[in-house]
Amino acid sequence: MSWLVTGGAGYIGSHVVVALKEAGMTPVVLDDLSSGHAEFVPADVPFVEGSILDAELVSRTIAEHGVTGVIHIAGFKYAGVSVQRPLHTYEQNVTGMAVLLKAALEQGVDKVVFSSSAAVYGTPPTDIVTEDTPKSPESPYGESKLIGEWLLRDLGVSDGLKHTSLRYFNVVGSGSPALYDTSPHNLFPLVFDALLAGKTPRINGTDYPTPDGTCVRDYIHVADLALAHVEAARALDAGTPLLPAYNLGSGDGVSVRQIMTAVAAATGIPFTPEEAPRRPGDPAQIVATGELAARDLDWKMRHSLDDMVRSAWEAREAAAL
Repeated sequence: MSWLVTGGAGYIGSHVVVALKEAGMTPVVLDDLSSGHAEFVPADVPFVEGSILDAELVSRTIAEHGVTGVIHIAGFKYAGVSVQRPLHTYEQNVTGMAVLLKAALEQGVDKVVFSSSAAVYGTPPTDIVTEDTPKSPESPYGESKLIGEWLLRDLGVSDGLKHTSLRYFNVVGSGSPALYDTSPHNLFPLVFDALLAGKTPRINGTDYPTPDGTCVRDYIHVADLALAHVEAARALDAGTPLLPAYNLGSGDGVSVRQIMTAVAAATGIPFTPEEAPRRPGDPAQIVATGELAARDLDWKMRHSLDDMVRSAWEAREAAAL
């Protein structure tokens, strides 16, 4: 019995693989290395290089490794870029998921944990997002994630697929100096790279109706996120009923200025952020509640903001050695 982790060589996926191993479960990785790194996969974990769009490869991997469940993380994850590349986004995230699910069901695999996104909510009408908040994605990326949840819902009805989807906003930190965020679009790598290049990070908007005037967002540690994926897989293995989707949120969030202060402390590089006007469309606050996930998946914020920044910086420094 093993769990196939698609995208298991990526930033989030590699942490899920480690968490599965530590839980005594058997991971198998499928990754095309379009954004992942082969060195992120532990040497004792089976690694198949290839795409979820390759139905024959997916079927063969499932059969050869005795896969009984799938944790689906692979996908094109850049919301902003997806607006310029909608066809690519839908091919990777919708067609790819359909191919994966068809192959899994044909091989008798009936359990799927889907790494979804809080992008399905778009700009919500309230500061605190719950699972019942209306879905109104504002990018092909967010739309593709919502379609992925629909696919699971419909296959649950037609084929008895057991599934759940995990929605979250911003993932940061590192669970190991060997595993780090290499995205060219995420906040922490952008801030670190700016500081290392002798540039000053920027805050967009300092006059929001928040405690310090800057935007408040949800940031969660990647190792906490990985544990939630493992708990969901365990529950499906045990036949425990789960909700179709769970938010993995902090409940209160942190501000952009708080992040900048924590970065200066962790890096030892003192700086005063540049202040720029608001960007159009940036809500003052978007934070998700994690109450249902806490009840069913042992979800909790095990790491503070300082932990998140410090671990991310240590991994960034280790990568530069």
